[in-house]
Amino acid sequence: MIEFNRVNKVYPDGTEALKDFSLQVNNGELVTLIGPSGCGKTTTMKMINRLIEPTSGAIYINDKDINDYNIHELRWNIGYVLQEIALFPHMTIEENIAVVPEMKKWKRKKIRERGRELLDMVGLDPATYQKRMPSELSGGQQQRIGVIRALAADPDIILMDEPFSALDPISREQLQSDIRKLQKEIKKTIVFVTHDMDEAMAIGDKVCLMRHGQVVQMDTPQELILHPATQFVKDFIGERKSPWQTAVDVIADQSNDRVITKKVFAEKTYQTAGTYIIRDEHNMYYGAATNGIFHEVKTLDNHLPLYKATEIIQSSDQVLFPVVKEQKLVGVLSYKDIVAFLKSKTKMENGVIQ
Repeated sequence: MIEFNRVNKVYPDGTEALKDFSLQVNNGELVTLIGPSGCGKTTTMKMINRLIEPTSGAIYINDKDINDYNIHELRWNIGYVLQEIALFPHMTIEENIAVVPEMKKWKRKKIRERGRELLDMVGLDPATYQKRMPSELSGGQQQRIGVIRALAADPDIILMDEPFSALDPISREQLQSDIRKLQKEIKKTIVFVTHDMDEAMAIGDKVCLMRHGQVVQMDTPQELILHPATQFVKDFIGERKSPWQTAVDVIADQSNDRVITKKVFAEKTYQTAGTYIIRDEHNMYYGAATNGIFHEVKTLDNHLPLYKATEIIQSSDQVLFPVVKEQKLVGVLSYKDIVAFLKSKTKMENGVIQ
């Protein structure tokens, strides 16, 4: 766990970067920091590994003041990914990945195995890529190496400072998807700075929206959309967010009108006509029933943006889609739900869409 407790940062020129700043990032959580330029998000992130020292207040990692850690051990246990990929150009990919494990005096066999494991994890064949030089890779491939190099020594915390902002839109979107998939496997604590609201909402378990060195609202992407704490939050999200970028769990029907329990299905005590999603006693997705007959259906991950979910829906003859978070049922989605949502987000004036 990372905790900021009433942290202030005043630079020598008098600039107040952080003001009475408090924040908590739980273990295994991916938190995105977002806000206008100069709001303090990069300062916040760089304080975690003591690249910047606070003027006052305290920062804790696992309930221990970061000043009580040996600074080298602190930084070895924190991976760091920058916008400028910063791979060592004279080293092979394998050697780049090995830098921190070698500093920590890992055995050569363990370092090689770790390198191959990480390359596989991001879809780069070790036999093809480990002996290549950084200049032989595309920008997106280099950034993948930057990410796994930060993971190489198995740190508990990863800091990512606008790592995808220099990439083309297609590479950027693919890497955002990769980070979400990777986080499901590795469950690291990740603090991710971005200036792109869509990116922050797409990848963050929680989004911390900052302004003038303070937290305006920290919440799940869905709560930020549904329950903005201030007009600033509403405007900041509204100015930047297309309805098609909205996560499906915001749109999904959570009334349970089209959901039945496994027990009820077994007892055949529900209305048999139509399609229902079945959940177990722990609210985990179990299956579906159409006209009383059990069958499996495709599910939608809760963080999927609507435009991606629509592609899945269009390729299927399913009428009802369970929306799940790690197999836990959070709602159901149909074409009717999508149309109702888009209609609610469309402005009409004199019969013309604005």
